[in-house]
Amino acid sequence: MRLSFLEPLYAEPGPYASVYLDTSRDAEHPERAIALRWQRLRESLSRQGADGTLLDVLEEAVGADAEVPGVHGQAVFAAHGMLVLDGELPSPPERDSARYSTLPDAMPLVTQHVPEIPYMAVVVHYRGLPTAEAHGWVTLEAETGTWPASTVTPGERLHRRVPVATWHRTSLRLGHRLDEQARRAHAEAVVVGGDEWACNVLVRRLPRTLRDRVVRVGGRTPTETGRALLEPQLDTVFRGHMAAHDWELVQIFIGRRAVGGPTTEGLAATVAALQRGQVAALLLNRPPGSSPRLWVGPHPTQLALTEPELLSFGVRAPHEERADEALVRALVGTGAELVAVPESELALHDGVGALLRYADPGTPS
Repeated sequence: MRLSFLEPLYAEPGPYASVYLDTSRDAEHPERAIALRWQRLRESLSRQGADGTLLDVLEEAVGADAEVPGVHGQAVFAAHGMLVLDGELPSPPERDSARYSTLPDAMPLVTQHVPEIPYMAVVVHYRGLPTAEAHGWVTLEAETGTWPASTVTPGERLHRRVPVATWHRTSLRLGHRLDEQARRAHAEAVVVGGDEWACNVLVRRLPRTLRDRVVRVGGRTPTETGRALLEPQLDTVFRGHMAAHDWELVQIFIGRRAVGGPTTEGLAATVAALQRGQVAALLLNRPPGSSPRLWVGPHPTQLALTEPELLSFGVRAPHEERADEALVRALVGTGAELVAVPESELALHDGVGALLRYADPGTPS
């Protein structure tokens, strides 16, 4: 998973206000509920030292996602009286939270993007007889996205309405159009739902490269929800899966580790590799949470397990921060990727390891 979308968070030094809250629209009076949640968070930030200007900036952004229907959340970050990043969460946070700290609390936002699988969803509607001689129309909706973030930020949508009498012929042309759209999105799967006859006609006429990625699904297929097309079915299809790119990195890690190649494992060795800018991809079994702490300086690669270590590097006045905050900053600052890998697939010492860009005699093992 590439973390370039977090770069605005680290363009300026902190302190940062990081806010996560439930902004779902499925309640009877959602605006009132959101206002009450925010008021509690605002009071918490004020107690932590955030000034009124910063709080007003956050208040203007909180709940501004009224166009997003259904259950979801919002992550808002501000610093120096300015909004830095405003992101939608596919699921509400487990609990609303507000933190005012030197580093932004970015890991919960990152984990809501996992597994970040690019896909295409296609819905074909037709209510007539299963024959090309019938009268009526076949409607097709197709949408690309990256699961699960596309739940609340749907991608490019294609809409076509075709006379049923020409469906066999037109679906051939549509298949090539869908193939182009899927290629642009680097779609790993094409999830297809809707009328069985009309879907069969379309799928048989898709280019083979696209047809091999088709996953047929059943169930209701509404298209005007304001959410991701085939959202419930996508959840079933992708739950427990990793993105192909991330899975490839895991396999590379396993292969390199078996022959003593450029990898590290364990928190101490991985932190040492991040100090040297060696990490190409960080592998995590689970987010470190708030318990592990690291010592940090003002730059992304200035992190260590102990204060004396940073002092020995010439870092003045290092301070302790949560490990997850320090790790995310280091990854963004060095252009490294993050791979969330289930422990059942690859158990890592301390729950963390890394693929390295290079290894030399000074590389920790």
